[in-house]
Amino acid sequence: MKYNPNEIEAKWQKYWLENETFKAENNSTKPKYYVLDMFPYPSGAGLHVGHPLGYIASDVYSRYKRHQGFNVLHPMGYDSFGLPAEQYAIQTGQRPEDTTRVNIDGGTDKEGNKITGYRKQLDKIGFSFDWSREVRTSNPDYYKHTQWIFIQLFNSWYNKKSDKAEDISTLIAIFSAEGNANVSAVCDDNIQEFSANEWLAFAKGEQEKILLQYRLTYLAETEVNWCPGLGTVLANDEIVNGVSERGGFMVVRKKMTQWSMRISAYAERLLQGLNDIDWSESIKESQRNWIGKSVGAMVSFNVKNHNEVISVFTTRPDTIFGVTFMTLAPEHPLVQEITTANYLETVNEYVFASSKRSERERMADVKTISGVFTGAYAVHPFTKEPIPVWIGDYVLAGYGTGAVMAVPCGDERDYAFANFFKGQKGMQDIKNIFNLNSPPLEGCPQGGVDFAYSEKTGFTIQNSDFLNGLNYKEATQSVIEELEKLNQGKGKTNYRLRDAVFSRQRYWGEPFPVYYVNGLPQMIDAKHLPIILPEVANYLPTEDGLPPLGNAEVWAWDTTTNKIVNTNLVDHRTIFPLELNTMPGWAGSSWYWMRYMDANNENEFASKDALAYWESVDLYIGGNEHATGHLLYSRFWNKFLKDKGFAPTEEPFKKLINQGMILGTSAFVYRLDGTNTYVSKNKIDGQKVQPLHVDVSMVNSSDELDVERFKRWREEYATAEFITEENGKYIVGREVEKMSKSKYNVVSPDDICNEYGADTLRLYEMFLGPLEQAKPWNTAGISGVFGFLKKLCRLYFDEHTMIVTDEVPTKDNLKSLHKTIKKVAEDIEDFSFNTSVSQFMICVNELSAQNCHSRAILEPLAIVISPYAPHIAEELWSLLGNTDSIATVAFPVFEPAHLVESSKEYPVSFNGKMRFTMVLPLDLTKEQIEEIVMKDERTLKQLEGRTPSKVIIVPGKIINLVG
Repeated sequence: MKYNPNEIEAKWQKYWLENETFKAENNSTKPKYYVLDMFPYPSGAGLHVGHPLGYIASDVYSRYKRHQGFNVLHPMGYDSFGLPAEQYAIQTGQRPEDTTRVNIDGGTDKEGNKITGYRKQLDKIGFSFDWSREVRTSNPDYYKHTQWIFIQLFNSWYNKKSDKAEDISTLIAIFSAEGNANVSAVCDDNIQEFSANEWLAFAKGEQEKILLQYRLTYLAETEVNWCPGLGTVLANDEIVNGVSERGGFMVVRKKMTQWSMRISAYAERLLQGLNDIDWSESIKESQRNWIGKSVGAMVSFNVKNHNEVISVFTTRPDTIFGVTFMTLAPEHPLVQEITTANYLETVNEYVFASSKRSERERMADVKTISGVFTGAYAVHPFTKEPIPVWIGDYVLAGYGTGAVMAVPCGDERDYAFANFFKGQKGMQDIKNIFNLNSPPLEGCPQGGVDFAYSEKTGFTIQNSDFLNGLNYKEATQSVIEELEKLNQGKGKTNYRLRDAVFSRQRYWGEPFPVYYVNGLPQMIDAKHLPIILPEVANYLPTEDGLPPLGNAEVWAWDTTTNKIVNTNLVDHRTIFPLELNTMPGWAGSSWYWMRYMDANNENEFASKDALAYWESVDLYIGGNEHATGHLLYSRFWNKFLKDKGFAPTEEPFKKLINQGMILGTSAFVYRLDGTNTYVSKNKIDGQKVQPLHVDVSMVNSSDELDVERFKRWREEYATAEFITEENGKYIVGREVEKMSKSKYNVVSPDDICNEYGADTLRLYEMFLGPLEQAKPWNTAGISGVFGFLKKLCRLYFDEHTMIVTDEVPTKDNLKSLHKTIKKVAEDIEDFSFNTSVSQFMICVNELSAQNCHSRAILEPLAIVISPYAPHIAEELWSLLGNTDSIATVAFPVFEPAHLVESSKEYPVSFNGKMRFTMVLPLDLTKEQIEEIVMKDERTLKQLEGRTPSKVIIVPGKIINLVG
């Protein structure tokens, strides 16, 4: 029988589908185990071989847990809303709904391109997904629940006293009974205090405005990343080097009225929750840095000749007498208020220039120093001395208060800023407040400052009035006490984590369940959900700058019929305008793991019973590019739903593993500058050339370019000329880099499956190296794994018949098997999948050398290998006469007795030099070993009639004859 992977794999994929082999039950006597993959965005480019790496790993683990007797939930779906589909629709004139469906299910797009479809590609690799639970975030039956969660957030506030989200009705009750003076809530800054009588006297509209300042999702004017080229707001992680990741368009900072999520309410819980989950320390540290907890003080600086106050959060209140200047973020609201007339033009130019740099770019750029003096001065709260106020883009509006009290003697960036503008109008001499413990640090004399001293130990305070002689801790406490007496400050814990902008000015996203009465948002009753995305003729913003939904002809809410009606019927009495923005891409992905628990429930996002049974994800596998965004938002939504009694656990993902990237090996041709001539790699010789990516499919394993195919590839290459090697071949350059369609280094898993089979692909991807490390793809290595599978098959059958026998296995057979059972089980538990594949190869080589065809060995071997190569394992299992799927069989039990050695090969040494070896039973005593050794002919030959003075024997280790 010949190993035919295409035939075998198609057969068993059909069997699994028809028999729902991997369908999980929501009520089972088995223990549960939930394995989740970060679900993909379905692009038209489809999967390349880098995409399935994490899926294969999670599938190996899922199959192994089933063998262990667990009820395994291993689902898959699609994160199918998003900007790429919308951009493609704009470019090609297709509906995002249609292109998304084709990208998932396969078909032919409007351009005539044949799309295989994600589902077919995933099935072809043989994943054990429970497809009965598939979700698509762009389907109304899914996003109706996303809309419902949004309503819950809108109708909630965060009570600091109970440290959780509560229904907004409880806040209204407090307002009605006692006003807001004693309310401890996470809310907007600068909320006006009111009594119960005042609250009750407020008009309904005024009450709604006040409640918006407390709600967990709210409307507010916010600094956002605006991308004119895409016509939408972008999140920080959607921007690279100041331009949009999608399309490379310019991004500027702009104030817009946006929906936001009050994730900042959960900052401390998000921080503390990291202690309770099994994630890598690097991912935890990324989240800690993003949350950015700081303990310090809020300080108020009055502005000279103004009624304005500059509020500053500082982690070093002890340095307040060292303040030399102040710096505001360019976006700070006071910039326009306090800048003097003679500096206004310069300041406005600087503000505009800063708006073109993303916050991430400004945070990362520690070398560039730029700023402008405003002409204004603040007043020191203690000395009453004037402090010049500057603006600089190293200060961010969203961190702290967007203002810094600059102490150059204690902060490196402040020190660099002060020295850069030294001698200019508005920059005072640096004040030194640190009396460094003797001996003083070299280069930092007591009377001046040559560098910033940022440590919190090794000094006492000087030149600081009532703080003189105090250390950091003493001075900090004293300053806060005095600031409170002056009513100009107080102790405070601050977080870098800011509320998340939740609006996008685009079409292809979840519609908000919101309509507006007198400009104030109203929630549509949950029983009328979903609010379905309407048809529009144009996916671009309207002529007057409204989002694409402004083009919708039927997009108004009739409060009488509770239906969406024609937009021109809006009368602001019973028919009102609907929200024109849509939700961001992370809306649907912030709760999807819970939908998998009960994916076909039409009435609620998941039943209480299903949620109680599955609880949370036991193992989550995905890329580390989601270290902050997705994982923080997911944890936030999960904690919120826990507060409201819906989610059963505080954290959504118990264990997280980030798979490394599979890198592509790109190919380059070298074009002589200004010509259409291409120079072979070894003929460049210092000539000025431009490297250009070329499709790797045009290059063979010897790095030779198919010149004729290259010339046919694009019109501009048709007349290309080539400077080749002496043998007439054109040799390309090679470079390992990210696998990407734009770099033409993509290898399709379909091609590998068609030629070698999915089992070969699965084994090879696991064999490439440790799961969490990046590793280059090399198709040349595939053939070795394919050869291994053929060798495996030869243990079971020859060219025509099955050759498995009922013969009793030998000790060596059992040793090879149980060594493999032990190793593979340990490797899977440790996620060391690459060493398992090595062990399979060792085992098959040993069994082949032993000429083993024993059923007692080969049946359990098929089970052990089945998580990695499920198709061939199913086939072998079936040919052995079994009728049930191998996926349901218990994993073989490791028996240590089979690895216990019964004999030992001893090195026999004479005066410390090993002369020969001999195999002896391990149960012999020292006396018995000595007797055998002394009678051995080789010993007698070495001794030549001498009697050794000493015979050293350590049973199981050494034999040494001395003298």
